[in-house]
Amino acid sequence: MKIDIVTIFPDFFRGPLDFGIVRRAQEADLVEIKVHDLRAFARDKHRTVDDRPFGGGAGMVLKPEPIFECIEALNVPPREQRAGGHERVVLLSAQGKRFDQKLAEELARRQRLVLICGRYEGVDERVSEFLADCELSIGDYVLSGGEMGAAVIVDAVTRLIPGAVGNETSTRHESFTAAEVGGGNGPNSTCASGGLLDYPHYTRPADFRGLRVPEVLVSGNHEEIRRWRRVVALRKTLNNRPDLLAATALNEEDKRLLAQIKSGA
Repeated sequence: MKIDIVTIFPDFFRGPLDFGIVRRAQEADLVEIKVHDLRAFARDKHRTVDDRPFGGGAGMVLKPEPIFECIEALNVPPREQRAGGHERVVLLSAQGKRFDQKLAEELARRQRLVLICGRYEGVDERVSEFLADCELSIGDYVLSGGEMGAAVIVDAVTRLIPGAVGNETSTRHESFTAAEVGGGNGPNSTCASGGLLDYPHYTRPADFRGLRVPEVLVSGNHEEIRRWRRVVALRKTLNNRPDLLAATALNEEDKRLLAQIKSGA
């Protein structure tokens, strides 16, 4: 996969791209990531990339010319030619669709991503209307720019590229991962999340400063372990992210367990 990042602060990415899975994926030639300075495509001596919006209003807005010329210089096909293809141009924006695991999986199947980092009060709307394939936001809050969001998307997408994570099955048993990603009929003895939050994890020592690992996990009873993990995942999801329950396909056992949790049983 190839990822291009367009930003007015290219030095921001010296940290996020140089560690962990993202760095190893680059070293293994699984992903090629290039950062492009938007100011290099400005035409005046001051390298101006922003201007005041028509109609008035506070703040400055990124101009369309440098962004369009940058994307064209990257040899990205026009938007109408990208439909159904393997390239995606994404505008990072507070007005965008909320980025989630499903979108990460979709983007990870592409051959090339171009991430445009918004700044100031926003980006000229013609970039969204005629250049980008979609607008994405990483959450319902406002950041100073799209750089943080781009770093999040790069990490979330890169770790889904085959070979990027040492044990690829680990990406199938995480919070927000749908059951079908792991294959089979749903959560197994290791309890893939199936769209819920992940169950808690414990490691040695089994007794740390008097804080003991739940007995069921050291019992050797795989069915009891599976059931315990599912109950805890359901309870954690109900407490922390109840919105996920409405979007998760719960089987009859899940519904029964959830009813018991709600009743305090």
